[in-house]
Amino acid sequence: MEAHDSGGQSAPSVGTMQQWPLTVTSLLDHAARWHAQQVVTCRTVEGPLTHTTYRQLHIRCQLLALALRDFGVRNQNCVGTIMWNTTRHLEAWYGIAGMGAICHTINPRLFAKDVIYLADNAEDKVIIFDLTFLKLVESLASELKTVKAFILATDRQHMPRSSSIPNLYCYEELLEKQRPYLPFHWTVTDELSACGACYTSGTTGQPKGVFYTHRSNYLTGLSVALPDGLAVDTSSRILLIVPMFHANGWAIPFAAVAAGARLVLPGPAMDGPSVYDLLEHQKCNSTAAVPTVWNGLLLHMQEHNLRLSHLKICVIGGSAAPLSMIKAFQEEYGVEVRHLWGMTETSPIATYNTPKGPMLPMTREQDYSFRVKQGWPHFLNDMRVVDNEGQELPCNGTDQGALQIRGHNIVGQYHKLSSGGANAEGWFDTGDIATIDEWGYMEIRDRSKDVIKSGGEWISSVIIENVAVAHPEVFEAAVIGKPHKKWVERPLLIIVPAPGRQPTKESILGFLKGKIATWWMPDDVVFVEAIPHTGSGKISKLDLRKQLAHVQLRESKL
Repeated sequence: MEAHDSGGQSAPSVGTMQQWPLTVTSLLDHAARWHAQQVVTCRTVEGPLTHTTYRQLHIRCQLLALALRDFGVRNQNCVGTIMWNTTRHLEAWYGIAGMGAICHTINPRLFAKDVIYLADNAEDKVIIFDLTFLKLVESLASELKTVKAFILATDRQHMPRSSSIPNLYCYEELLEKQRPYLPFHWTVTDELSACGACYTSGTTGQPKGVFYTHRSNYLTGLSVALPDGLAVDTSSRILLIVPMFHANGWAIPFAAVAAGARLVLPGPAMDGPSVYDLLEHQKCNSTAAVPTVWNGLLLHMQEHNLRLSHLKICVIGGSAAPLSMIKAFQEEYGVEVRHLWGMTETSPIATYNTPKGPMLPMTREQDYSFRVKQGWPHFLNDMRVVDNEGQELPCNGTDQGALQIRGHNIVGQYHKLSSGGANAEGWFDTGDIATIDEWGYMEIRDRSKDVIKSGGEWISSVIIENVAVAHPEVFEAAVIGKPHKKWVERPLLIIVPAPGRQPTKESILGFLKGKIATWWMPDDVVFVEAIPHTGSGKISKLDLRKQLAHVQLRESKL
């Protein structure tokens, strides 16, 4: 059948659908209207649990935007936050973004000099902070060049009687004063404007700023909510343990609001007993955090013979999840473990790790062989592995090289820097050494700065660590390279014994035999009380190298 036009008019040359900017506050608008009764539960810094509906949250975000406007915050100004995962922090994320400003989340675990650098580099106009960090802010307030006001995120009852902080205001009082001026209509209209800022950990130099757009956060939030991500829907009860000041909170605050899910925020208490208490009493069915948090939870449950009644999905990121941890969750507690990989520069989630349909059914061991990998890129981005000449390597699970990534949620360039971002084709070098298998599953073998180069071959510190931590008497493990006369570098294994255990060097090395290549075997084992971590919870290899600089390896027999 032939098609005929009507009235002789030509067909349109462009699409005819409406175009609305993809702003994060439009997600909150939708939640407040259509999921108004859904609740955000928070263990506050002051102690008690609070429960706030999305409708109430929407109003409080507007009140904060009005208060910040009175402090002179304008379009694309930065507002710093030094806060735990709380309802007030969530209000800051959306309230700041809704007035066209940028929510700059600052990691409170950094040294004071680093906090000063970040606030100055972002040119923060206002700092909002929790009671926990009062002394920190008092110590550096006079050195913050661009900050005009400090807002303590508490009520009048908990305000300090005196403080050296200039222009210090009470959060709840500021919001209450703005009620006569409601409603506040969001002023942001450009989805490509910045709405959030995070800085890299600075392990290879000064921290670098990544400024997320409304569009990138909106899209990343949707990708996290998909079934292969965190599988978020209105029945989800998500315990958000990963700090909102770490790598964009893994975009979960956007995913949850977009889907109308219930959020549970732990505040400052993220130890094993506190996490277990929220998981059980708030009936959380999904959660996300770095491996160090799960170490604490598993230890607490094992010591007290506890079970998990409601948890179904546990997302692990930040660093590779050891196979022993994955097996513990899945076999002992019936919880599915999912790797979601990313970094500050990828908004941050870049890959999923769930079984693909064509691969099913799989045996348990086949399933584990994939779950220890970091997974395949979601629909927003593409990735590849290249050799030293920049040539793409085949996806065979063997050839390893530099991991590169590009896409809608990948950094183009760093804030105030002309170099170090993506190349002309959009490829961003992650700094990781990885392989990609024939199914598209990427596996990180090491950070390029941490991989051990022994006799011209690469040894993966990550793989050795993940095998070692499966030893029943090991709580945590790390591997660093040490100089060697013959082989250039050889691996040194650092072990934190499990509580009440005293493993020996011989038992550790014996456990590794047959599980890693013979020439990968560590030349020595060192036992320590604790392993240093970065502000984001990752093992700090830089600090380990400094602490163990005195350790000399013997001549290897290899």
